[in-house]
This record gives sequence, C-alpha cells and structure tokens, in this order.
Amino acid sequence: MSSFPVLRRVLQSRRRPLSIWTVALGGVCGMYTSLYPMMEKVNLQEMMEALPPAMVEALGYDDMTSAAGYVGSATYGLVAMALLLVFGIGNGAKILAGHEEAGDLELELTSPLSRQTIYAQRLAALWVQISVLVAMVLLVTLVLNAAQSLGIPLDDLMAGTLGLWLLTGLFGSLAFAVGAATGRRAVALGVAAGAAVVGWMFNAIGPTVGVDWMSAVSPLGWYMADNPLTRGFQPLGSSLLAVTTVVVLVAGWMRFLRRDLMT
Repeated sequence: MSSFPVLRRVLQSRRRPLSIWTVALGGVCGMYTSLYPMMEKVNLQEMMEALPPAMVEALGYDDMTSAAGYVGSATYGLVAMALLLVFGIGNGAKILAGHEEAGDLELELTSPLSRQTIYAQRLAALWVQISVLVAMVLLVTLVLNAAQSLGIPLDDLMAGTLGLWLLTGLFGSLAFAVGAATGRRAVALGVAAGAAVVGWMFNAIGPTVGVDWMSAVSPLGWYMADNPLTRGFQPLGSSLLAVTTVVVLVAGWMRFLRRDLMT
C-alpha cells in the first residue's frame, strides 16, 4: 500500500463513512432477505395477481414465489441496487471532482505524481469501496441462504453479485469520469444520476409497451434481465457493463490529462 499514496490516503479518509455504509447496507439487505419465510406464508402469488400485470413486470416482481425470485427482486433488484447506486454515484462524483472544487487536489498536482497516477489511484479507491459494499451484500445473503434454507444456488448468487458489482461500478465510474472531465461535482452527479434514472425507466417501461430496444440499451436491463438470481451468468450483459465502463473511464482519463486543472 506504501506504493499507492493517493489510494491509501483516500481510503483512510473514507474509513468511517464506509464502515457506516457497510453496516447499514448489510442490515437493510438482511432485513429484506429474512422476510421471505414470512412473505411465503401470506401467499405471494395471490398478492402479485392482485397487482396490475404491467406494474408487476415493471418492478421485476414476475417471480416472487421462489426464494431466488424474491431475493433477486426485493434485495438485488431493488434495495441493494438502489443503495449501491446512491453510494457509487455520490462517491464517484466526490472522490475527484469534489476534492478538486474544494482545493484538496492541488497538493497532489504539485507532487511528483503524474495525472495518470492520480486518476488511477482515486479510481481504484472508488472500486475498492464498491467492492466492500457488494461483498457485504453477498455475505449477508450467503448467511441467510444457509440459515433459512432458502436453497438459492451458489452459482446463481455469484452471478447476480457479479452483475450488481459491475452495474454499481459502471455508474460510479460514470460519475467519476464526468467529474474528471469537467471538474464539477454537480455536473458529475447530474449526469450519472440522470443516466441511472433513464436506464431504470427504459428497463421498466420498454417491456410493458412492447418496445424491446429500450431495455436492450439500458444498463439496468443488462443486469436485471429476467431476474439477477434466477437466470445464472449472463456473458452478454456482463460484457456490456464491463466494456461500457472501460469506454467511459478512458474518455474521462483523456479529458483529465488535457484539462487545465488550475482554472
């Protein structure tokens, strides 16, 4: 870690908020996941049939009667996803652009470290934090899967977790790259949050109106197609998330290297 001074400094400054986020995320996900045995007794199928079909499909509640379907929809497809996107986008916008606006980045810019190094290590700090939070979601789900005999296959759980990690990383990286390109935290937040909202709307509305291309171009569609914990590993969706992330980060990196950071 001594070879990565920026990464070390950022992670040290984020220890307390990251710890709070980790505990809170684990608690919320654990609460939702542990509700399945109770929900199973109230006949989830009848509850879903009472809702408008379009709403059920838009919310991803098509398969709520199985443990994998419930956890995939309620935890991986709603609570964990929403909280992780909030964290990823907020932290991605702050970790470089926010510190540039506050003047904290000037010290690093006057050091022997290159801009490439600063960009790479601050990006690494973002992904390390995202990885810690996603690992907590996985750990809580694994524990409850065993404790409550939910019967969710391990390979499906790992595939869903990979998708969740890639999705969070994509939108966090988008906020990071836009912030690096503009130096404006508000712009980074607006672009990334707007993209996430539009992506959710496309994935929710497209299937209900018979417009398949809307979910096909949505990152949330790449992640949530069918159900994160019932469809297994999806090479195409995972590849699209990964490639889009790389493209976004390269674009941000190129702009960051050329931009006058002192204005």
